[in-house]
Amino acid sequence: MGVVYTMADKAMNVSLDEKVEHIQRVLAELRPAILQDGGDIHFVRFENGTVFVQLHGACVSCPISFITLKMGLETQLKEKVPGVNAVVSVDDE
Repeated sequence: MGVVYTMADKAMNVSLDEKVEHIQRVLAELRPAILQDGGDIHFVRFENGTVFVQLHGACVSCPISFITLKMGLETQLKEKVPGVNAVVSVDDE
């Protein structure tokens, strides 16, 4: 789907595919902890600095999934992937 270059990406010659691969690697590192709690997360797309993901399993009904999303996933992705500004959960697309 729609992955969009930012001006910073163009300036650093970071390809869109490289950025998406980096995002997916970080999510893969974090995924075991989510699986351990009965949930799961899947990458959907990266667009305008926002990573879109789908939550599955226990994460869907978990009352603190927003905290996991923002304080866990978003914090890690912002630290490890330049150009990531936010992580948003979406329903099936």
